[in-house]
Amino acid sequence: MHRRTFLRELVTAAALLALPTPSAAVRSQQRYLRPPGAAAEEDFAALCIRCGQCGQVCPNRCIEFFGAGNGAANIDTPYIVPREQACILCMKCGDACPTDALTAIPREAEAIIAGVRMGTARVDESLCLSYQGKTCGVCYRACPLQDVAIRAGRLEQPIVIAENCVGCGLCERSCIQMPQAIRIIPDHRRARRASAIEAST
Repeated sequence: MHRRTFLRELVTAAALLALPTPSAAVRSQQRYLRPPGAAAEEDFAALCIRCGQCGQVCPNRCIEFFGAGNGAANIDTPYIVPREQACILCMKCGDACPTDALTAIPREAEAIIAGVRMGTARVDESLCLSYQGKTCGVCYRACPLQDVAIRAGRLEQPIVIAENCVGCGLCERSCIQMPQAIRIIPDHRRARRASAIEAST
């Protein structure tokens, strides 16, 4: 009887080891972003052909790809974890995408603000040094859209202008606090802003 139990447990352990290992984003329940210009999440998986070209052209190497542990719909699709490596808004990924899963957007401030909605920065004032009376301002200086998406208040307190924040994650990546005082809240429900992009080109 003990031998039978041992064999059953051995088979169970072997089966568990054979399961695909979830990617870092699933293992840690970490937030993730889609690259700039991504279609709405429900359309993205259907449009993306998993070619990997967006990751290949990314000069900042911030684009990763989901593994089997993220489910069949997400496997090999691109994602970004801003705390690990943020997007520098070079917009090369959209130019490389052959299917419009990532819309090509000119590397101009107006076009980026109109067409990119990866997420929105949110400040935790209880963690932010500037809100605790210690001047910091690192996140403000890291933002490529200073005074448009984020401005600095007294003691360089970061004030996010949500309607203009594109969610690149450079503020989160640069935050010296642990855990970080500013985070990007992903916008996976975004709608494609084609008309706004066309209007700005």
